[in-house]
Amino acid sequence: MANDTNVPDLTRRKLLGGLGAVGVASVGAGLGTSAYFSDTEAFTNNSLTAGTLDLKLDYKATYLGGEGRLDAVTAMGYPDAESLGDGRYLLDQAPSLEDEQEWEDMVQGEEFNFCSPEADEFLVNGDGIPVFTLQDIKPGDSGEVTISIHLCTNPAFLQLVGEITENGENDQNDPEIEDEGADTDGVGELADAIEVTVWYDEDCDNVYEPTGTGQDQELEVALVSDVSGSMSQEIGDLQFAAKNFVDNLSNPDEAAAISFSSSASLDQELTTNYAAVKNAIDQYSSGGTTNMTAGISTAQSELMSGTIATAGASKVMILLSDGSPNDSSGATSAATAAKDAGIRIFTIALGSGAATSFLENNIASSPDDAFIAPNPADLDTVYSQIAQVVLSGEQPVFEGSMADLFDELSEGVLLDGNRQEEGVQPYPGQTTQCIGFEWELPFEVGNEVQSDSIGFDVGVEAEQSRNNDSPFAEAQ
Repeated sequence: MANDTNVPDLTRRKLLGGLGAVGVASVGAGLGTSAYFSDTEAFTNNSLTAGTLDLKLDYKATYLGGEGRLDAVTAMGYPDAESLGDGRYLLDQAPSLEDEQEWEDMVQGEEFNFCSPEADEFLVNGDGIPVFTLQDIKPGDSGEVTISIHLCTNPAFLQLVGEITENGENDQNDPEIEDEGADTDGVGELADAIEVTVWYDEDCDNVYEPTGTGQDQELEVALVSDVSGSMSQEIGDLQFAAKNFVDNLSNPDEAAAISFSSSASLDQELTTNYAAVKNAIDQYSSGGTTNMTAGISTAQSELMSGTIATAGASKVMILLSDGSPNDSSGATSAATAAKDAGIRIFTIALGSGAATSFLENNIASSPDDAFIAPNPADLDTVYSQIAQVVLSGEQPVFEGSMADLFDELSEGVLLDGNRQEEGVQPYPGQTTQCIGFEWELPFEVGNEVQSDSIGFDVGVEAEQSRNNDSPFAEAQ
């Protein structure tokens, strides 16, 4: 046992493995990676901790390596690889999907219980799973893996860790010797040449989106809340989460509060008086049916023609519901009209009774803008994720060369469980966080990287947050 009485050694669960081994053919720069994630410590029934700590991973990996290379990609060890068009390939994903559902929808949904024992055979939870094993890549090639981290039990701090396991020069051909001279140390240049971005992928879509909807211009946002009778037990969580969202706004951003049940109510028109918006939300009570059509139409009217609505402002609607609308076709038409008017609609499906597919496919501006809160306690996290996307875009964890990234990962890089609060926050239990990892070998790289290869490991560690003000103190 460690000397730290607050955090026994047994309160840490580690998933650590290889994201890659990179190999370059002599005819050009190449990247080959081979990744393994594995659990190395167990927590079940640990009498030294308050409950258990369990962490599971899944992923989706893609490769941009030029058109017409599906057979070559398959031969690299990806028998199920698919061409996504324009020279991009889906290498693999876990869990593997047999239907048309998008991976990002599955990892954020509730249909598949990632934390169940039955899910382990589909996830990275103790077994090595290859992510990248690529050869003969060329300047201009790139790849991306989105890791979906599922914290299954108690709140915890998370950190990324990793190391370079191979950085080989391998043989030198004449163009390489001409560019860099004869090798004297056996160390390759590929790690310095490859550019890497790691980011909080809020919508799990494998795409880095650094610019928020309201970042470049004034933001006007309507919080549209279902307060029908079925919301009687969830009103308090809704109020807490929605008010926390409002706390992220700053002048000149404007907010409005709209609620709907059997009819809709404009509870607070657009204003920069955020206390007034929060006070309106505090007055919510449940009752009636689910007239979603009226809620959307009322919000559109306020965003487009309200007393202080501003032409040219970014218009956003965030609609939460725990059920199905009274009139599905009417709600669909109202949402279409709002989107045609230039309003971006985010949806939150709360609980098992929500019309999750309907909100995603008929109401939200895109599937990426459809969020799911399996339980009322998840609402604050979901509103925070939307705030991140709307206000400032997806935040980077790291940007720079692969060599510099692993210098940092060797010490551990803490992940922030709530990017809207100061300091590094733990993640709540029963939560999912997607992290994107993208590499690119720039076009302008010279011959000095020919035949070089690099291998690397990347992992995620979790450490309980209860009674722990210094996360991963031992690792630092």
